[in-house]
Amino acid sequence: MRELLHRLGIEPVNSGAWAGPALPARAERVESLNPATNEPLAAVALATAEDYEVVVAAADAACRRWRTLPAPKRGEVVRQMGEALRAAKADLGMLVSLEVGKIRSEGAGEVQESIDIADFAVGLSRQLYGLSMHSERPGHRMYEQWHPLGLVGVITAFNFPNAVWAWNAMLAAVCGDGVVWKPSLKAPLTAIATHRICEKVLAAHGFSGIFGLVIGADREVGERMIRDPRFPLISATGSTRMGRHVGTVVADRLGRSLLELGGNNAIIVEPDADLDLALRGILFGAVGTAGQRCTTTRRVFLHADIAARFTERLVAAYRQVRIGDPLAEGTLCGPLIDADAVAQYERAIETAAAQGGELLAGGRRLDRPGNFVEPTLIRAHADMAICRHETFAPILYVYTYTDLDEAIRLQNDVPQGLSSSIFTRGFPASERFLSTEGSDCGIANVNIGTSGAEIGGAFGGEKETGGGRESGSDSWKAYMRRQTCTLNWSKDLPLAQGITFDL
Repeated sequence: MRELLHRLGIEPVNSGAWAGPALPARAERVESLNPATNEPLAAVALATAEDYEVVVAAADAACRRWRTLPAPKRGEVVRQMGEALRAAKADLGMLVSLEVGKIRSEGAGEVQESIDIADFAVGLSRQLYGLSMHSERPGHRMYEQWHPLGLVGVITAFNFPNAVWAWNAMLAAVCGDGVVWKPSLKAPLTAIATHRICEKVLAAHGFSGIFGLVIGADREVGERMIRDPRFPLISATGSTRMGRHVGTVVADRLGRSLLELGGNNAIIVEPDADLDLALRGILFGAVGTAGQRCTTTRRVFLHADIAARFTERLVAAYRQVRIGDPLAEGTLCGPLIDADAVAQYERAIETAAAQGGELLAGGRRLDRPGNFVEPTLIRAHADMAICRHETFAPILYVYTYTDLDEAIRLQNDVPQGLSSSIFTRGFPASERFLSTEGSDCGIANVNIGTSGAEIGGAFGGEKETGGGRESGSDSWKAYMRRQTCTLNWSKDLPLAQGITFDL
């Protein structure tokens, strides 16, 4: 472990020294635990209010220079950060697996996602387009342009300790912004390693400090960040409860929030679906990352014509899922992040049973070191309140329906609205699902699962998912401010809407 951390630039002494000179030893530290064993990987010193101020002031000062660099030049620096992440992919992916329990391919895949978004941002650096429009006044020209927003505060969750930061940071960087990152205290080592890889590139170009990292408790760092007027934008990923607080505080100071919150994602399987394809999509969607993705499949709606035989196949597949060491070859399901997550898993299963759910597969914590549980299938009915809530664990609720409109209504009848899918060979069914009266989620897929979004499309959801959009498409606009410009090249001063105001 020490060798891996050393290769990633993290030394065993003062490993929490994330900015400037080495920080003095402090009593308050957080241990990063390996969820597969519950053994400590390393301890990291927590930031104080003074540390926070140092990092934010440095980012603010660096940002004032960074934003004057032409966007394509900023893109070149981001390209080099992407290359640095690519060179460290194997080690950084291994650290993700060790720290949050993702299987090896998912750990590497997360780092690849950061590399991909860097590549996307490089191209974007030459496409920060405004619009030109015709003025109603003669001799006038109108256009829009976009300017850097300033500092962006990024608060990330444990389940994507590398990629979600990159979604924000790479786009913000080409837009001319600085970024200060508050990572989850459950995954500080990945944050330190990621930060140092990128900071080395920035320092080589004379822009050290553009990316700041502050690892601290909510009371010392999180609350200060969301209340700090130096951050015109706060991007926060986490629970709906957390998002309500962040959104309220930031709105009170008239700042902007980009919120990526809870998901309660569903897949509909029509009778004409390719059932082999559907089985694979559901299995990864529900079991991948041990059910700890915001896009995890939590509900599946099976048409009555295929429900019985498909449920049998699901149960058989669940019994074959290999649970264990996330770094071991062939493992499909690693551990939950900690003991609290296991307790939530157990409470959800008990509650589902009390509300009339039928346990079809799984349902047990495994008697071994670490936080391992069995992926679980529960036959559900429409009146089960537990199914309306997100449990961050591999629990899948199975419903039966007879009419597509009924399935869509049930899918939408939850407070969350992140990701959704339908499996069908039928053109009318897929178009119905994607229509205005279809899925109400920010992501709607046909013949693929709910997980595994590509960086080219804007990622986010509706309702209690928060409404934010990160990553691809035109989500760069969240990190910039729009300016409408009107130029008068005539000798007259006509007013809009035909108003006259002559002396």
